[in-house]
Amino acid sequence: MTDGVLQLVCECKHDPWGKQGQNSLAGRLWSHMPDAGELDASETYSEMWMGTYPSVPSRIRSTGELLSEHLKNNPDFIGQSLCESRYGPDIPFLPKVLSFAKALPLQIHPDKALAERLHAKDPEKFGDSNHKPEIAIALSRFESFVGFKPLHEISELIRLKPLEQFIPTHEKFDEEALRQLCKTLLSLPPDTVSETIKNLQDTPLSEFGNNENVPSLLDRLSKQYSKFDNGNLVAALLMNYMVLEPGEAICVPADGIHAYLSGDIIECMARSDNVLNTGFCPRADRDDVELFAEALTFKPHSPQDSLLPSRKSSIGRKGRSVEYAPPISEFNVLGVTLSSTQSEKHQVLGSPSILVVIQGSGTMNVGDGTVHDIGEGDVYFAAKDAELEFSTKTELVLYRAYATF
Repeated sequence: MTDGVLQLVCECKHDPWGKQGQNSLAGRLWSHMPDAGELDASETYSEMWMGTYPSVPSRIRSTGELLSEHLKNNPDFIGQSLCESRYGPDIPFLPKVLSFAKALPLQIHPDKALAERLHAKDPEKFGDSNHKPEIAIALSRFESFVGFKPLHEISELIRLKPLEQFIPTHEKFDEEALRQLCKTLLSLPPDTVSETIKNLQDTPLSEFGNNENVPSLLDRLSKQYSKFDNGNLVAALLMNYMVLEPGEAICVPADGIHAYLSGDIIECMARSDNVLNTGFCPRADRDDVELFAEALTFKPHSPQDSLLPSRKSSIGRKGRSVEYAPPISEFNVLGVTLSSTQSEKHQVLGSPSILVVIQGSGTMNVGDGTVHDIGEGDVYFAAKDAELEFSTKTELVLYRAYATF
């Protein structure tokens, strides 16, 4: 372990929206962990977490020690700047692999100021005081609701006969009017939600303009979470419906409304697990609508603004690495795709990183001469001074998140 490259054992969650058995990429990757056993075809495997967050922490495979404890005892693996930051001797980001067969809860992640207030008031529910901006990189076809549609599109939609009753009283339809509309839809009684959905589905498609997918989305969501769920109206009417192909990515800012719908993704976020939910979950699990609406941010306002393009990374010395660099202070993510006999070498990052092998197999050479055989589902922590070279005889796809300070 003197090389500072440590293979990790990670855990997988079983949320009801996850994919089942072998259909779950998160589950298949997790099944390569020691003692994971065979996947249960009737069990959901929703999220494989990688890192030091205390609710689902990773351990060092060779010793069983918590990665977080090892880093406290070996701060040189992290580096001085990170040790002196608010994260202390820890990893400032949280990577996950997610697999979902139906919509995740309609949610936002509080910004830093709100997170501090919520954590102080209810530390059991809000387990940290950090913000949680995030990115999601598609590993398969990925459907999501992200951010609000342009104001003019929403303004046109709410003039449909079934929605006229919900038009805000503001003089113009601006972001504050949208906030009020969102709050109104989230507060509707269940029978009003159901009746509104039915009336919208009975409305001729030609009246929806560029939003002809609204009735079909309402039908799909209603079958997943019932026709009484307020989230159906907010997602289908107000939010951008996006479809991404493998390798494409989105960025969700703190306080950004989102609900992922189907697919498999790499998700990476600032080190936090705070969330406010108001739809696509049992009513007992929903947070206060007033608080949710108060916290909302209204950017981005279009699908294009949510996209996070990748670029070729100078960290990859052989030109086979791309980089996702969100406007987030905690992390970037590198993607490496190698075909037969190809290799890639990453220069020293100067900060800690976590990598996961998504597909294929190969070798990972460390600068001190250590060689690791790597394959699907393998997860590694790499210390700040680690120099890594990847090679394969067949194919290899991996992602590597690293701290940016």
